[in-house]
Amino acid sequence: MKLRKDKWEKVKLGEVAKIIMGQSPSSKTYNMNEVGLPFFQGKTEFTDKYPIAVKWCSKPNKIAEPNDILITVRAPVGSTNIANQKCCIGRGIAAIRSKDSNDYILCYLNRIEKELILKGTGTIFGGISGKILSDLLIPLPPLSEQKQISSLFQSIEKAMEEVEGEEKNLHNLLQLLINDFVNDKSKHRKSTLIKLKFGDIAENISERIEPKNAIGQIFIGLDHLDPREITISRFGKPDNLIGTKLKVYKGDIIFGKRNAYLRKAAVANFDGICSAHAMVIRAKPNKVIKGYLPYFMHSDSFMSRAKEISEGSISPTIKWKNLERQEFSIPDLKTQEKILEIFNQLETTLTQLKHQKTTLKNLKGKLLEEILG
Repeated sequence: MKLRKDKWEKVKLGEVAKIIMGQSPSSKTYNMNEVGLPFFQGKTEFTDKYPIAVKWCSKPNKIAEPNDILITVRAPVGSTNIANQKCCIGRGIAAIRSKDSNDYILCYLNRIEKELILKGTGTIFGGISGKILSDLLIPLPPLSEQKQISSLFQSIEKAMEEVEGEEKNLHNLLQLLINDFVNDKSKHRKSTLIKLKFGDIAENISERIEPKNAIGQIFIGLDHLDPREITISRFGKPDNLIGTKLKVYKGDIIFGKRNAYLRKAAVANFDGICSAHAMVIRAKPNKVIKGYLPYFMHSDSFMSRAKEISEGSISPTIKWKNLERQEFSIPDLKTQEKILEIFNQLETTLTQLKHQKTTLKNLKGKLLEEILG
């Protein structure tokens, strides 16, 4: 590419794009029955490209249109996705809409994500205002150069999407197998299932710790857990945390008891602390193999039951006393071992695909800095 960066002018984002700040509608209009528009509130619904709808709103206040850039304006600030459908946006999100420059603007926002985090204001909830977004200075190349830059990053995105497609297919296969192995009516499973209460196969570890006593340890918040993933790929530190946290040990399962519909349950591969909005679950080895339990917890039968017993309307939460008495079908230990061998093979392939995706992400980051830095 032959870019004439010395000719690029600096303009305010609000001069080249329309900015729509989100606004939370009444909680009475929320639903999970797909009534109204998909409702997005923050990064928890974001993926690498398009958000995933887990809630809908029957009376939206602020609306984003397809192809709008969605950007988080409350902590964590600066994360972006693309609206792939008309949707309602809450106060944690803003929509950015430009007729000619949307693709380029998205590239630049990806480049300055860390800088946007520093612009966040507020003591408890860091955030950026509509004025900060509107006044944000961006370098604006001619349209022909914008298209060249966008085309380069779209080619990288396409490669990432191909890897993600393979990853998704493997995830779907894994989920089908998980569900089949706990299905009483399965035609493929030859072993018998045992009916057990969840409290018979697992225990809730409620050891608490003050963050000041956990300096240097790893912290896992609910934002660090990815939906439908049993591995943890990112984490934080206990610095500046408020309130007591839960102690977690290597091999324990961190289960998001709040908003269980997000399907967050992952294995800690370290000792550390985690959010008190999670449950720390530990397998009882005489009833269930430790490695098998997290897969079982990702079965539709477990997650559907978890959703059913959640209490509360805005942030439904599970109580251990309700979860421990739920009855499920579990294979015998020998069958669990055989099943786990299959799951581990699939996880190895998934890990390889994740490494490919990480390589492409790193390439994208280096090129963003080189071209737009």
